[in-house]
Amino acid sequence: MPRIGRRGAIGLAASAAALPRFAIAQADTRPVVTVAVQKISNSNTLDCLREQSNVGTRMAAMYTERLIDLNYQSKLEPVPGLATEWRRIDDRTVEFTLRPNVRMHNGDLFSAEDVAASFSPQRMFGDTRPSVQGKTLPLSGNIVTMTASKDLPREIPPVARRLWPAFDRVEIVNAQTVRFVNATPDVTIEGRASARGSDIVSGRAFSEAASWLDYARKPVGTGPYRIVEFKPDQSLTLEAHDAYWGGRPPIRQLRLVEVPEVPSRVNGLLAGEFQFACDIPPDQIADIEKNPAFEVQGSLVPNHRLTTFDKHHPQLADPRIRLAMAHAIDRQSIVESLWAGRTRIPAGLQWEFYGRMFVTGWTVPEFDQQKARALVKAAGYKGDAIPYRLLNNYYTNQVFNAQALVEMWRAVGLNVQIEMKENWTQVFERTPTRAVRDWSNSAVFNDPVSSIVSQHGPNGEQQQYGEWENAEMNRLSLELETSTDWDRRHAIFARLLQICEREDPAYTVLHQNAVFTAKRKDIRWKVAPSFAMDFRAQNWGA
Repeated sequence: MPRIGRRGAIGLAASAAALPRFAIAQADTRPVVTVAVQKISNSNTLDCLREQSNVGTRMAAMYTERLIDLNYQSKLEPVPGLATEWRRIDDRTVEFTLRPNVRMHNGDLFSAEDVAASFSPQRMFGDTRPSVQGKTLPLSGNIVTMTASKDLPREIPPVARRLWPAFDRVEIVNAQTVRFVNATPDVTIEGRASARGSDIVSGRAFSEAASWLDYARKPVGTGPYRIVEFKPDQSLTLEAHDAYWGGRPPIRQLRLVEVPEVPSRVNGLLAGEFQFACDIPPDQIADIEKNPAFEVQGSLVPNHRLTTFDKHHPQLADPRIRLAMAHAIDRQSIVESLWAGRTRIPAGLQWEFYGRMFVTGWTVPEFDQQKARALVKAAGYKGDAIPYRLLNNYYTNQVFNAQALVEMWRAVGLNVQIEMKENWTQVFERTPTRAVRDWSNSAVFNDPVSSIVSQHGPNGEQQQYGEWENAEMNRLSLELETSTDWDRRHAIFARLLQICEREDPAYTVLHQNAVFTAKRKDIRWKVAPSFAMDFRAQNWGA
């Protein structure tokens, strides 16, 4: 397959000497940093339960934290966050010791009540029931009088249930100790506590918000930067939270600006308008680095790009058509031509950091045009159009990738037609018809329930949107979530891969995702193996 590239009119800055310096305040010599991004938020909010997206992951680490954090400067292994330690009480209960003397953005001391409020039925499920059983600590009442829950968006409870499918309650043991109690056994409670969506916010700020939207556009957390101004579809401005428990933030003001077009992000970086430019396609890296004042950093992230199927479309009702589409894809050609070999074809919807749960020997469907044509013929396909819904480069190289896929499918006799959409609402809507779409799937902790079950199981987005369902998948998903037998869990996961990727395809994996960020070379900063951008003191100037 010939190389697919883009030729943009990108002018390189004349020299590093011509670059403007960071803006400097008279009383504060820390820099002001501007980051150009393709998109800030898909939901036009900053609430981590609502903004469950790749772009949301990028910004969330700047202002919210979880009890268990991830090591962004290593391999995303779990590390102490707002909890200094944790221990298993039994199969349903984990106890957390809270970090003392942590200040929230509104000046309040972080407390056990904030943990309880963050995991309350009101914030997660729109429920009015009390959310806490306090054993020794009197409660203030904030966590059970949450007026901001009256207009909780309908999208949040399904997300909360995917993340915590059997969550029962928070028990406050004392001022520095809480227990998470599940309704069923769950070996992944610790992983769920480290996942985005399990972020801790101020119970008082949530309770006092005039509406959920008022809260969600300026959530109060404990992160290194606090939100100053959010302009949907335009910019997000944050400032240093100098009382941050992890050390004084190195940046005075941090600003994310939405710049949808790649050439505009790159030109702005080279001209000194931005200090960082995100979502850089691989074919732009060499041009940027021709100027010795700049560099591009990037890595693989725990996210796979998918093509997802709606099995209720007449042309996709026969699983052989979906499997034919999977076999028709020359994934290696996509990796080499669109990604310059900087990513890889994974072993299906799984990651090696699953450890004992990784299914060795499993692969994506092999590129086999002859097999694909035979499946198309056996299914009796007559050439009717199959719509393929697409956003304009929300994902890096998304349009080029789609054009390549359409040609590959045409080569095996499938008539797939691209339909450009403006937003995710249009992509997901059922009318007039939907069949194929782009997506990605992240493993937010080291177990398959965080990925294949969370996104494709009975509580997952694909089933919630009515695209796909499978009775055996749903039964086994529940067992995987509640079993404590690791051998049985491994066998279940292997069976789920067989169902979802071969027998009744819900999706097909294209490649692992990689993230590339361009920056001034003199800024001493390291990209994380994640969508998240880490601007804490330990990752600046060291």
